[in-house]
Amino acid sequence: MRKKFITLIIVFHLAILLLSIIVHRGFLWILLISFPLAIMGIYDMFQKRHAIKRNFPILGRLRYVMEDLRPKIYQYFVESDNDGRPINRNERSTIYQRAKKDLDSTPFGTQLDVYAEGYEWLGHSISPTNPSKMNHDPRVLIGGTDCKKPYQASILNVSAMSFGSLSTNAVLALNGGARLGNFAQNTGEGGISPHHLTQGGDIIWQIGTGYFGCRDFDGCFSEENFLKNALLPQVKMIEIKLSQGAKPGHGGILPAAKNTPEIAAIRNVKPGTTVHSPTFHTAFSNPMEMMQFIKRLRNLSEGKPVGFKLCIGKKAEFMSVCKAMIKSNVYPDFITVDGGEGGTGAAPPEFSNAVGMPLLDGLAFVHDMLNGFGIRDKIKIICSGKILSSFHIVRAMALGADTCNSARAMMMALGCIQALECNTNRCPTGVATQDPALMIGLDVDDKKQRVANYQKNTVAAFVELLAASGVDSPNKLRRDDISRRVWVSEVKTLEEIYPSVSFNSFNLGKVPDRYKGDYEMTNSENWGTHA
Repeated sequence: MRKKFITLIIVFHLAILLLSIIVHRGFLWILLISFPLAIMGIYDMFQKRHAIKRNFPILGRLRYVMEDLRPKIYQYFVESDNDGRPINRNERSTIYQRAKKDLDSTPFGTQLDVYAEGYEWLGHSISPTNPSKMNHDPRVLIGGTDCKKPYQASILNVSAMSFGSLSTNAVLALNGGARLGNFAQNTGEGGISPHHLTQGGDIIWQIGTGYFGCRDFDGCFSEENFLKNALLPQVKMIEIKLSQGAKPGHGGILPAAKNTPEIAAIRNVKPGTTVHSPTFHTAFSNPMEMMQFIKRLRNLSEGKPVGFKLCIGKKAEFMSVCKAMIKSNVYPDFITVDGGEGGTGAAPPEFSNAVGMPLLDGLAFVHDMLNGFGIRDKIKIICSGKILSSFHIVRAMALGADTCNSARAMMMALGCIQALECNTNRCPTGVATQDPALMIGLDVDDKKQRVANYQKNTVAAFVELLAASGVDSPNKLRRDDISRRVWVSEVKTLEEIYPSVSFNSFNLGKVPDRYKGDYEMTNSENWGTHA
């Protein structure tokens, strides 16, 4: 395409030159205007730093002019997330700055309304910890007593995004960034593609209700196909997706336009068709069967960490899962808690906006339930859902998380401008499209370095926040370290908003009143709410 375009430019300018010689010299004025524009356009097509200019020569420059001017209309349409709700402009700028290794600072101090409802802050210490004596690459060992191949995970990894929803180049760049930064990439439920493997980054293989990568052609779980991927050395952990925060209770959707022959072969589906993942798993039908499925996958994978991901819905159902763990003596190595505010390009707006517990509520609940049942020490908690900054990581860990996953910020590090075209196959930056003409704008070598930069610099800022709060380890963060303005004249700590549950208290008959109604409905044999 680029060669054809350049050929047309050359032919056009030669024609104008001939006209100016043969017909009239006035045609030279056209050359004076068109030639500089042609040089500018060719430069845009071949530079690698800006996908918009690479895909839309000359016209793409208008985007950067608008970004500099930042009128209100730009802030609304471009600085909003995939659910249409505005995100913090400073956080967005910080992601870009860290990815590009630009100056990472803000002039004129705090640019937020500190007296607005919802404003949060970390309590600092008069005697901060010396940052030079701290671990600048904190790691978390994920793997319980039945796990033979535990994984040393970074505190910030790439959250679940499937090949199919993401382009080839986006997957390559994310995995390349993971390799450079020594962190992991979650495949999303779309299965493991060759593009997840060629860069050499660590992989968390997510298995959804469609069992892509481990299914037969009828959509049922296949041990034979599971083994082909589970035993790959790059696959470090396996995650069973029960639900996703962006569309809990709703199966995934791969539009027909994105279902290329390559993607269809990876997922073992018919190409060119819209693929709907089921809303429920067929490999198990109750909590006890789910525990046996976890044990089965762990054994088949020769002892790799196996866990599950969910967005909290009915509380009694998660309590029932906890009871099933104890009754079966089978424990997942990790639980990924997703928030209802998660983004997607493949869900009805009602599901994105009004289904599923928000991340902070869900995270606090899961930590408290594992504590109350006396099993928190056996399971690690990963959280995902609008993790954009180091403060978000601190807040999540104060509520009980061990590590965090980020999708939105990693996409922005790739160059995503949130054009809200994820579900149309027309993503202008080449991140969320299968159109080769758009995908080529995303340069893998440039963008994988940006992904690694963003992760490294955000973790570094996280360590500095720990030091400022006076602690030297993430596991020393507590809920009362974070304060939130709940009203213009009222401030509460997260401990006051989410009162902690004591370890093993449920087994001692000390169930807090706020959980008693759900606790009484728990049943390890039928999810608890469907007796």
